[in-house]
Amino acid sequence: MCTDTGDILYEMQADDEVPIASITKVMTLLLTLEAVEAGKVSMTDIVPISEHAYNMGGSQIWLEPGEQFTLDELIKAICVCSANDAAVAVAEFVGGSEEAFAEMMNQKAAELGMTHTHFVNACGLDAEGHYSSARDVARMSAELLHHPKILEYSQIWMDSLRGGETQIVNTNKLLKTYPGTTGLKTGTTSKAGVCIAATAQRDGMNLLAVVLGSDSGKERFESAATLLDYGFATYELAQFPAIEGKAAALPVSGGVARTAPLNYSVPKTLLVAKGESAGLTATVQLAPLLAAPVAAGTQAGKVTLKSGDTVLAEYPVTIAQDVPEMDFSSALQLMLQAVSTI
Repeated sequence: MCTDTGDILYEMQADDEVPIASITKVMTLLLTLEAVEAGKVSMTDIVPISEHAYNMGGSQIWLEPGEQFTLDELIKAICVCSANDAAVAVAEFVGGSEEAFAEMMNQKAAELGMTHTHFVNACGLDAEGHYSSARDVARMSAELLHHPKILEYSQIWMDSLRGGETQIVNTNKLLKTYPGTTGLKTGTTSKAGVCIAATAQRDGMNLLAVVLGSDSGKERFESAATLLDYGFATYELAQFPAIEGKAAALPVSGGVARTAPLNYSVPKTLLVAKGESAGLTATVQLAPLLAAPVAAGTQAGKVTLKSGDTVLAEYPVTIAQDVPEMDFSSALQLMLQAVSTI
């Protein structure tokens, strides 16, 4: 996936519902950063460590009930060493309990259109009814990347906690082996196999590769690198070309205003085949005259994007503002306004 545009470049069994291990923590991190940005919690808050969080198995930083950790430190532990105990402690802090937080996770998944996902816990340990799909993982990973703060954590290779007593090393070995890697999350359990949501940036283009159910860490990283290589070798980002014939407004007959402003629903950037950006053109077709009343959102034309003679896409041009029909009352009001400015 190109996370700049949302385009899927390659997929295979993308909607299969499978365990995703610690890639679950992508959603945990997303909800946590949303809570921070909403002012509900702060990075400097001290997060209580419960017996429940302490008893988490799998990868961990061996939290002890009563220990003092800031939210910032626990997010780092989640991102770098995939600490299950840290993820559950954060979930309890943000959601009140892990069960309540799981409900928040499922609500967010529904909002994102993740129709092949259901969460039971915040860390990704194997559990009945806890699953997702490659497409849904891509969706929530792309959403997490809308919060640039995450990249400050996901690109850390080595760090420490407890004043240097606990050393942590990133589980994402692509940070050392694949140039341009920016994140994002690994995961491994007996049922999920070996998984990764890998992100990388080259020449201003951001790609995401999701690999689920690999047999080994080596296979996981090689598969992700192969997918990223394909994307970077085959595609490039291009700026949307200047629109030939573009007008800011259209004339209106019989309205309280003589013109109606236009809204051009075109993207700033496009994903195109490598070398295709130089040949992009955009032209617009507009209605010559509008008759009042004209409602905002009404389509008044279209922009056609081409590469050479090939049409790549069409985008609507709509009315940006209502233009009511002129009647006696509105005409009188306009006349009075004109008189008052003399």
